[in-house]
Amino acid sequence: MTVLTAVEWRARAAVHRARLGELAGPYLERRAAGSTHPVIDFLFTYYGHKPAQLRRWHPGFGVTLADAGEYDGARGYHRVEAGYTADPAYLAKRRDTIEFIANLLRATAVRPAQLSCFGLHEWAMVYRTDEVRHQQVPLRLGHAGTDAVVESMSLRCTHYDAFRFFTPDAIGRNIETLTRADQVAREQPGCLHANMDLYKWAFKLAPLTSSDLLLDCFELACTARELDMRASPYDLTEYGYEPIPIEIPSGRAEYVRQQAAIAEHSAALRADLLAVCTTLLDRA
Repeated sequence: MTVLTAVEWRARAAVHRARLGELAGPYLERRAAGSTHPVIDFLFTYYGHKPAQLRRWHPGFGVTLADAGEYDGARGYHRVEAGYTADPAYLAKRRDTIEFIANLLRATAVRPAQLSCFGLHEWAMVYRTDEVRHQQVPLRLGHAGTDAVVESMSLRCTHYDAFRFFTPDAIGRNIETLTRADQVAREQPGCLHANMDLYKWAFKLAPLTSSDLLLDCFELACTARELDMRASPYDLTEYGYEPIPIEIPSGRAEYVRQQAAIAEHSAALRADLLAVCTTLLDRA
C-alpha cells in the first residue's frame, strides 16, 4: 500500500484540476451562460459524466491519501489507519463490471482496425427523415444531398451504440445488424465511438483507476468527437469546425488518415486500461 502525504496528493490533485479546466473549461463557461455546443456537450450529456465528478482526483486502487478528510463518504472510499483509500469491498462489488470491460477491451484490441466507415453513422442517423439530431445546426448538403451520400456508399458501422440511432430506413443498409448482445464480438479498434468509449470505461472504474488515465481517455474522446462531427452531415463552420467532406475521395482520405492516428493512440490507452482491469481482477 502506497501512502501519499497531503502535500504530495494535493499537488497532484491541483495538476489534475488545471488539466481538466483546459479540456472542459469552455463547456463549463457555456453551460453557466445557458448556451449549448453540438460537438463538446456530447461528452457530458451522452455519457452523463458531470464535471464535478471529474474534478475529484483519484490515485487509483492501492494508494492511501493521508489527511484527506474531504474523501470521507466519497463513493468507493473507506477509512484506514493511514488515511483514505479505495475500498476493497467496492472493488468486489464492481467485479462483474470490471470483467465485462476487460473482456470488451481484450476482444477489441486483437481485431484489425477497420477504416472504411468514413463516419457515415452520423449520416445514417438523419437518413430519409425530416428530424435533425442537432436542431440548431443545418445539414451541409440538405436532406436530399445527405440521403444521396448515404445511398452512394455502404454503411459499415460496427458499434451498436451508434447503430441504434440509425433511422429505420438506414438500419437495413448497414453491412450487418448489430445488437447489444453482440457488442463484444463486433467492436473493433478503428471505430471512433469504441475509442471514445475508453473514457466511459475509465470513468466507470473510478475511483479504482487513476484520474490521470481517465483524463488521457477524455482528451482522446475530445479529439475523436471533433473528427466525428467534422465528417458529419452538419455544417459546423459557425462553431469553427471546417468540414471533412467524406462525399468526395479527398475527404475520405483525410478522414481515414485522422481515424488511423486516433486508433493508434487508442491502442496504447486500451492496453493501459486493460492492464488496470487485470490487476483489479487479480486483487479482487
